[in-house]
Amino acid sequence: MIRLILVGLLALSLYAQEYVKSSVCKGCHPTIYAEYYDSAHRKASIYEDELHKAVWDKHPDKEKKQYTCAKCHTPTDTKLMEALENNEEAMPQKSEVQTQEAVSCAYCHKIQDIEEHTNSNKNIMSLKEKLFFSADEKNRDIKKKEYKDKESYMGMVKEKTGSPFHTINYSNKNFYTGKMCMGCHSHLKNDNDVDVCRIDKDAAKDEETSCISCHMPKVKGTATSIKLTKKHTYHGFASTSKNNSMLAKYVKVKSKKTKEGFRVSIKNEASHNLFLHPMRLAKLEVKVLRENGAVFTKTEHFARVLGKDNKPTLPWLADSVIHNSMIKANERRVLNYDFTVKDDDVIEVIFGYYRVNPKMVDVFKVNPKKYGQFHIMKKERFIIE
Repeated sequence: MIRLILVGLLALSLYAQEYVKSSVCKGCHPTIYAEYYDSAHRKASIYEDELHKAVWDKHPDKEKKQYTCAKCHTPTDTKLMEALENNEEAMPQKSEVQTQEAVSCAYCHKIQDIEEHTNSNKNIMSLKEKLFFSADEKNRDIKKKEYKDKESYMGMVKEKTGSPFHTINYSNKNFYTGKMCMGCHSHLKNDNDVDVCRIDKDAAKDEETSCISCHMPKVKGTATSIKLTKKHTYHGFASTSKNNSMLAKYVKVKSKKTKEGFRVSIKNEASHNLFLHPMRLAKLEVKVLRENGAVFTKTEHFARVLGKDNKPTLPWLADSVIHNSMIKANERRVLNYDFTVKDDDVIEVIFGYYRVNPKMVDVFKVNPKKYGQFHIMKKERFIIE
């Protein structure tokens, strides 16, 4: 009984706390804040994400007045989270939190650990006020970095370290491996025990190729205005909707002449399957070009389709995966073409994706110019010799 009371009090204290506004972070981290402000994290609510709203409008939980998406799409909205936890009516209301920081800076930097569950994981948050986790290889053994002036060369050179607003814990290994992302980005099962999406948890073990190394790479610019640095960790969160050029380097395309014709290969060097969202559609366009234009054209599609009774359906209704041609983690997909190429022919390979499969654009009634357009990720040309 006492244990249950303690757990209850802990939950109340978690949802009673208000997260520091992200705009406060702007004072010392203007570049990072600008990146964050234009990111999918800031725009994760139904008021800023047209596709998410379209999905929510069709979701059965809307009729139940239970916005179950909140724990990943608007966890900073503590009032909504508390209502959801208490099984009360929990519907998102337009507010500063919903529109300006659905997933805030303070929220992500207070994720202490991840609790693994079958249907979806859960973030374990630190309750220590103004203590944030971060990653810095030079300081990774420091659990409580505080603000101070550091003197060197007999007081002739002064250097500011830490933050005047908060203390920093650099020792949390989850911020180096990317495990801190896996509370929301690991997996989601529907009521029929079907994976709507899933990233293998091994993808957040290797510091060299983790969520952070790919989606939050080091870019030019200082991390803070207090201590100038040459680079900082990108907080725009590279994705299919933002700066996909950062991710394009993990997709390798090659072509080679064969006895039967030629082949094209696509290597996915990411530590997870390519394009995890169930609405994504990848496309490969292959052309053979000669002096007078294209003499051969072929298009391939790659998708993971959820279905019910062996027919495509909405993710929450699916009882199976009826088709899966998506390129897997570290897979090299080879496609052979029996068209005879000649010397000086040019094989043009274009690989890209649709954020929403064109067949689903009308179903969800989203802007076709924004979600139904083909986005090029790779365009390569190979000369036959």
